[in-house]
Amino acid sequence: MTTQRRDETMPQSVKDKQLDAHRLDRRGSHMTTDQGIPVDDTDNSLKVGERGATLLEDFHLREKVTRFDHERIPERVVHARGSGAHGYFQVYDDSLAEYTTAEFLRDPLAETPVFVRFSTVQGSRGSADTVRDVRGFATKFYTSQGNFDLVANNFPVFFIQDGIKFPDVIHAVKPEPYNEIPTGASAHDSFWDFVSLQSETMHTVMWLMSDRAIPRSFAMMQGFGVHTFRLINAEGRSTFVKFHWTPKRGVNSLVWDEAQQIAGRDPDFNRRDLWDLIEAGQFPEYEFGVQLIPESDADRIDFDLLDPTKIVPEELVPVRPVGRLVLNRNPDNFFAETEQVAFCVQNVPPGIGFTDDPLMQARLFSYLDTQLTRLGGPNFASIPINRPIVPVRHHEQDGFHYDDIPLRQANYHPNSISEGYPKVGGENGYVHYPEWEEGHKLRKRAESFADHYSQATLFWNSMSAWEKKHIVEAYRFELGKVTRQYIRERVVDHLSQVDHDLAVAVAAGIGVAEPAKAVDNHGRSSPALSQTNKRGDNGIKGRKVAFLVADGVDPASVTALHDALERQDAVGELLAPTDGEVRTSDGGTLRVDRAITTVASVLYDAVVVPDGADAAEALRVNAPTLHFIAEAYKHAKPLAVLGAGTSLLETAHLPPFANGISGHGPAAGVLAREEPGAPPDRFVDAFIEALAAHRFFQRQVEMVVA
Repeated sequence: MTTQRRDETMPQSVKDKQLDAHRLDRRGSHMTTDQGIPVDDTDNSLKVGERGATLLEDFHLREKVTRFDHERIPERVVHARGSGAHGYFQVYDDSLAEYTTAEFLRDPLAETPVFVRFSTVQGSRGSADTVRDVRGFATKFYTSQGNFDLVANNFPVFFIQDGIKFPDVIHAVKPEPYNEIPTGASAHDSFWDFVSLQSETMHTVMWLMSDRAIPRSFAMMQGFGVHTFRLINAEGRSTFVKFHWTPKRGVNSLVWDEAQQIAGRDPDFNRRDLWDLIEAGQFPEYEFGVQLIPESDADRIDFDLLDPTKIVPEELVPVRPVGRLVLNRNPDNFFAETEQVAFCVQNVPPGIGFTDDPLMQARLFSYLDTQLTRLGGPNFASIPINRPIVPVRHHEQDGFHYDDIPLRQANYHPNSISEGYPKVGGENGYVHYPEWEEGHKLRKRAESFADHYSQATLFWNSMSAWEKKHIVEAYRFELGKVTRQYIRERVVDHLSQVDHDLAVAVAAGIGVAEPAKAVDNHGRSSPALSQTNKRGDNGIKGRKVAFLVADGVDPASVTALHDALERQDAVGELLAPTDGEVRTSDGGTLRVDRAITTVASVLYDAVVVPDGADAAEALRVNAPTLHFIAEAYKHAKPLAVLGAGTSLLETAHLPPFANGISGHGPAAGVLAREEPGAPPDRFVDAFIEALAAHRFFQRQVEMVVA
C-alpha cells in the first residue's frame, strides 16, 4: 500500500509548509534530556550498587517519569472520540462574489488548505466508532483572510433551540452519574427522560433513530452547518445561508445489528476506514453546497430560520453546489494534530456572519471557553495545527506556552513608540453586520419556535419503507433499555403527535398501550431526506469485498471479479479457514489475506464465493464460513456465488435462489451462477452495480439464522 502522508511528489499547501518547521524526525539522532544533555542509559535507573536504593539525583529518571505522568490533556466534554485528515477546498467559480467578500468562496483558482475532524458526541475518547450517535464534521479552513471554522454535524438539526439547554441535554445523554453507564449510547433512562420532557427534541431524535446515526464511512456521510449563517457582500448586503457537505460516494449507513458487532470486533472501524482510504489514494471527496435565502424572503417561510431544530427543505430552497472538499493526507501525529486541533464557531473571515439563533450565540462562547481548560490557556491558537496561514499581529501577550518574542516597547493601542503598529484595518478588517436590535430584556422563547412536531413528521414521511422499519426498530431498542415505564409512555405520547402509525408500532414493541390518535399526519415530505436518493457518483471506490476460498478454489472465478474490483478502486480480500496460501484447482496457489476467524462479514460490503468443488466442500463444513455468508445476507449485502460455490447458499439455510444475475424479494442482490469457471462480463458488471447499490433491504431476513 502506498502512503500519501509525506509523499514528496505531492505539492505542498501553504499550511503544509508552515507545519514543516514543527515536524520532528528522530532518525539518525542520539537521545538527550529536555535540556539537551546526552543520555547514556534509559533502561536502568541510578542506584547505590546493582541492587541498592534508587537515587533522587537521577534527573533522567525524574524527567522521563514526570513527562509520562503529564502526557494526557483533558479530553473534550463532547466529541472526544475523533478522527482527522488534511485536505483542500476549492470553489467552482466566482458566482458567490455577489453574496460575500470571503475570498476563499470567490476565487476558483485558490486551493484553501483544510483540516477536518470527524467525531462522535456522547462517548469518551476510547469509545467505539459505530455507536448510535450524532457525528461531528468540523472543518478548519486556513483562508487568506484568517481561519474559518465550520463546526458542523451529520444531522442538519440539533436537540435544543437555546444554548442554555446544552449542559442539560449533554448531561442527560452522557453516562449516568451514579455508575458511569452506558458508554457511547443514548439507550438509557436519563436521556429519554429528558427527551420525553422536551418536545423540541423530537425532530433531531427522529434523525438519531434513523440509519443516519450509524454511517458506513466518514466518506459516505453528509455534513450540515445546522445554523442559519449570513453571507455579507461588499455593499454590506446580507443573505441568509445554510451550509451543506454531500459525499461524492453517496450517503450510506450500517444496520444496527451490524454496527453493534463492529463496535466489538473493530471499535476503530470508521477511523481505520478513513485512514486506509487516504493511504490508498482513494481520497474522500465532498461537494460544498449552500442554500441562499434573501432576508426579504425569511418571513415567507412558515417556520423560523433562527430555529436550529428546523431544516429548510431542499424542495423549497435548492442546495446550490459551489465547491469541493478533498481529504488527501493523514496526520503525521494524532495528538499534535487531531487531538490538539481547536474549533471555534466564532472563527469566521470577512464576508461570513452570524445570526440571532440562540443556540449559535451560546456556541460562540462555549467553543472558545472549553479550549482554555483543555489546551492550557488562551495561547492555543498558536499550536501549529491551529495557526492561521496569515501573520498574527496584536497586543495580547504572555500566559502559558507563549512562544513568540515580541520586539519593540509598545504593547498597547494607540501608541507612537512603535509607530502605531500593528494598525487596525478599519473597513478592510472584519466588520460585523449592523443588524438592528430592539426589545425588552426577558427570558422567553419566541412563538415562532413553538412547533416541535411538523418537521419530525416531514422526516418520517420522507423515509422509504425500509428506513421507516429501521426507525421503529431503533425506538424499540432504545426504549427497551429504559427501565421506567412512565418514560416510555411519555415518548409514545410524543410520537403520536408525529405520526399515529409510528407511535402504535413503537408502543407494540415496548409494552406500552396503543395511544389514541392525536393528530392527522400533514402528508408533506422531502425526498431529499431519504438515503435512497443520495446514491452519489463515485461508484464502488473504497468498498471492501470478501472472497471466501479454500484448497481447490477455481482461480479464474476469483481473478475475474477481483481484478474488476481493483480496476474500479475497490478492495478484494481473500479469506480462508487458515492464513497463508490455498492451492488452486489448476495446481497453483493464491495468497490468503486473512484467516476467516480473525474477521467477520460486518467488516465487508459484499461477499463472493468462487467456484471450485473441493473448496466448496471444505467450506460447507466450516461453521465460520456459513455464519459469514448468512450474516452478510441478513445485513442485506450483495452476494456473488459461482459454480460449486452456489451449494453454500442452501447449507447456510438461505432461501432458494434461481440461477441468474438479478432478482427481487429474497433474491435481491444475490447473483448466482451455477456454470463452472470464470463468470462472463455481464455477471461481473451486475455484481459491481449491486455493490454500488450498497444494500438490498427488500429481502425478508427475519427467519435467517446468523
